[in-house]
Amino acid sequence: MAADDDVEMTDASPANGVENGERRHGRPPPHSAARTGQTESGANAGIIKRIRVENFMCHDSFSLELDDRVNFITGQNGSGKSAFLTALCVAFGIKAKGTQRASSLKDFIKNGQSYGGVIVEIRNEGGDAFKPDVYGKVITLERRLTQSGQSFNMKDERGRNVAHKREDLQELLDHFNIEVENPCVIMTQDKSREFLHSGSGKDKFKFFFKATLLQQVEEVLNGIKQNLESARSVIEEINEEMRPFMEELTSLEDQIKNAQFIDQLIQRKAAATKKLAWAWVYQTEKKLEADQPVLDKWRARERRCQDKITKAEAGADQVREAIQVKSAEIQQLVSTTGRLKNSQQALDQELQEAIRQRAGLQEDMGRKRREIDRNTSQLRRLEGQVREMLQKHAQHTQAEAFEREQQSVAINQAIESKKNELQTLKDEEVGLEAKIESATQQVNTMRSEIDDITGNLRDVQGLLRRLQEQRQNQMTTFGGSKVINLLQIIEQRYREFSTPPIGPIGNHVTLVDASWSLAIEVGLGQLLDAFIVANQKDVLLLRQISRLARYDNLRIITYDFNAGPLVMRPHQLPDPSLVTVKSVLQTENVIVMNTLIDQGSVERQVLVADYEEGKAVVFDKSPLGYNVKEALTKDGSKMFIRGGSETFLPKDHRGYGRLGVRVDDQMNEARAQAEALNSKKSAVESRKRSAEESARSFHAELQSVKRRRLSLERAIGSDEYKLRDLENAARAEAALEAEPDVRELEEEIAKTRDEIQSHEDILVKMQFQVDNAQVKVDEAKASLDKFRESARTDMAAFETAEQEMVQLEEELNSRLREKADLESALPNALAEISRLEARIAELSDAMIENREKAILVCPEEDVINFGEYENKMEPENWSRDLTKLNNQIRREQENSEPLEELLDRRNKMERKVMKKQVQYKTFMDKIQKLDAAYKTRQNKYERTQNYLQKELQWRFSHQLKKKGFSGKTTVDYANRTLKLEVQMPQDASGSAVKDTRALSGGERSFSTLSFALALHYMTEAPFRAMDEFDVFMDAVSRKISLEMVVDFAVSQGSQWIFITPHDISTVKKGPFVRKQEIPAPRP
Repeated sequence: MAADDDVEMTDASPANGVENGERRHGRPPPHSAARTGQTESGANAGIIKRIRVENFMCHDSFSLELDDRVNFITGQNGSGKSAFLTALCVAFGIKAKGTQRASSLKDFIKNGQSYGGVIVEIRNEGGDAFKPDVYGKVITLERRLTQSGQSFNMKDERGRNVAHKREDLQELLDHFNIEVENPCVIMTQDKSREFLHSGSGKDKFKFFFKATLLQQVEEVLNGIKQNLESARSVIEEINEEMRPFMEELTSLEDQIKNAQFIDQLIQRKAAATKKLAWAWVYQTEKKLEADQPVLDKWRARERRCQDKITKAEAGADQVREAIQVKSAEIQQLVSTTGRLKNSQQALDQELQEAIRQRAGLQEDMGRKRREIDRNTSQLRRLEGQVREMLQKHAQHTQAEAFEREQQSVAINQAIESKKNELQTLKDEEVGLEAKIESATQQVNTMRSEIDDITGNLRDVQGLLRRLQEQRQNQMTTFGGSKVINLLQIIEQRYREFSTPPIGPIGNHVTLVDASWSLAIEVGLGQLLDAFIVANQKDVLLLRQISRLARYDNLRIITYDFNAGPLVMRPHQLPDPSLVTVKSVLQTENVIVMNTLIDQGSVERQVLVADYEEGKAVVFDKSPLGYNVKEALTKDGSKMFIRGGSETFLPKDHRGYGRLGVRVDDQMNEARAQAEALNSKKSAVESRKRSAEESARSFHAELQSVKRRRLSLERAIGSDEYKLRDLENAARAEAALEAEPDVRELEEEIAKTRDEIQSHEDILVKMQFQVDNAQVKVDEAKASLDKFRESARTDMAAFETAEQEMVQLEEELNSRLREKADLESALPNALAEISRLEARIAELSDAMIENREKAILVCPEEDVINFGEYENKMEPENWSRDLTKLNNQIRREQENSEPLEELLDRRNKMERKVMKKQVQYKTFMDKIQKLDAAYKTRQNKYERTQNYLQKELQWRFSHQLKKKGFSGKTTVDYANRTLKLEVQMPQDASGSAVKDTRALSGGERSFSTLSFALALHYMTEAPFRAMDEFDVFMDAVSRKISLEMVVDFAVSQGSQWIFITPHDISTVKKGPFVRKQEIPAPRP
């Protein structure tokens, strides 16, 4: 068989799950031979005949014969009793880690040997024999271990190799119903501690759940559920795979609709082409119908124009004759009125000259008056300045003195008010500085508190990291991650040691009572991290390896590995009533215990509940304190006397122990502590931010107050400076009181008066000249009026003749213009008539041509049904529509495939989608059937749970009744807890004990054992093995328990193997009971 460190051969198939659960866990018939001890044909099939080991653990070569019924194996600690149970597990294919004794199968090879082996002989007789024609009456399982691997063989009764595969071994185990990991089949030391001696309801439930194989069935059902979920995911992937096909099918539908739309456009194009052809015909007809009335209108207009030209020529001749007559009359009047006009012109010129002279003199007078007004205004201004200067000088001396006095009083009052305000600001500044100092002190205090919380938080987080490492690998409990590297190098170089080192010591020690974990951690401390070597050479080698592993300060203890257990004399030990560290420590390694006694004095370290109890032992000098080195309390405090002085060390700041504690509980506690520290840190930081904000607010207010104080100080200085200026000004003005000098203004006033008098004299002269000019104007107007009155008649006749002549000329010009307009319009009319006649002829020809072309496109009947709007549309519009249709068809055809190809592709895609849908539906139907089958199995599993719960209650009550007890089991599958309630016959209250830890030792052992036997009764196996099931019992409880176990084993009928280090002399001898003792280990 191929080399393999660990071979897993205990997996259960679904067939052995719920469907076979009733067969394997069901209640047997009342008269079953297996229950009454009678031997039938299959009674010897599957039981262990012999176990032989070679170089296995502490054994060189040893063979153990087993009876068909009850076998007791006893011996001292370290004699290798449990090695046979481990060998049995290894032979049946359990992994090395599953034994909880080693991490690899090669670790079971005895130190100094290169190989090891386990041989188990199984009886194969009767009707339940496994392939008797192949194996015969005995089946031998042989597993050979080497440093490089292992090998396995199954042999018949003659020693011939028959099989070597793990499938063959699994078939054998299934046939004999051997579940190696079931605690009711093989119960190791660790399982015994975990299940039988734990008061936890969860631990009891684990025992029940695993013993009844419900755990195995649940794992199978969970695996089925996961497989169903995976299958659903795969089917959903198939459904997702259809999505692109559906999208493509939708795209094809859109393309087909587009292709159909293109066909519609082509049809519209054909119709538009027909409409365009006949539109040109209809347009030509419309143009002909519109141009013919226009031609008729132009012809009528040409005739009217000829008539008007004739009439205009006749009227012009008549007007010319009248003009000739009027011209002769005007010539006669011209000679008479010529002389009158010359005289009138002379008089008009004389009148205009007189008017110009008068206007010039009036303008000069206006300018002179304006100059006089300016000089008068200037005179009044200068006189006002003189009066004002004299008045001001008179008032100045009195008003200024009063004003300076008023200003001085006001400034003094302002200075006093500002000084008061300045003192208020100074007081406010002192108060703000005190507030800032107080807020700063608060911030510093809270900052220190935050630093302390942060340090504690780092410690807790470091603890969480160490616990996480410890949870992942228990080896890191003592020494941290560095010890892993150290152990790996030691394993690689173990041949260099004279004897392989032992360590860390903590990994070789367990606690009887985990409640003393913290106390023992304080008492032993770093000793739990130490390693033990045999001599100084190994010390140097281990020190070198520790440097390679970067494990500094490793504590190394040298001890004689060949020494026997240290035995302390009674007079060297504390009082027997005291609990010592040694009494709660367990180890299978004598060297470890010797070292703890030698280096740690564990036999003289006393465990006490609290300070008062420790004080009574250590400090009160009572007989109890004799030979006591120190007392350790449960909370981690230490008390001792050194040099006559009493010393009390308060509880350890770490607050946890590493031995016998649950890592998960410590992690939950550490997380809760970290959460509390984070909450406290957040609260302190919030208060710190509030204090900092207050400090900043006070500081800003202080700066504002300082700025206001400096501004007031500057204002007070400015007012004092103004006050000194007023005093200096008063002293200076007192010496200057002379009257003002107005002589220059008086001289300017006299000069201005002279100018005004000169301008008034000139104005009088100019007024005389204006009056003379007005006389001349009046005389000229009178002469002109007189002349006009005398010549008015002749001039009126001349003007009338001239007006009549003008009218005749205008009439002649009008008639000539009318004739010219008519003559100029006539060629245009003739040209328009010619153009219209040519156009009509052209349209007629075009209409005939267009009709012939339209008939070639389609008959006119095809467009008779055109709507009224469409028949009136211009060909240009139809042409634009046709161009748009052509462009649209071209664009659509560029992005489209032929309709036939699209229809073919759609049919293929529809078939493909249909195939996928059928596949999806088929798979979904199968999944639904599998889901229904899973639910059926789940229901069976739940019914089995209920049945097993009832059977457990019945079996447990049946066992308790043997001593007159009554009890009840409560199985909570939801919370995974199992509770035992026991009522003693002597309890008059009738109340049941719900926690077995409240019972006495014997009662607790009896009830716990009754629970275990009830589970044993519910399981079937050819043999059972229990290791140190009585390790925590006192002598009385052990006697009662052994009697119960033997009676049950004899009555149950299968093979039983009990391993215990205690005295079993109380077990009665009988034909079905065999006792064997393993020799003590060699010194």
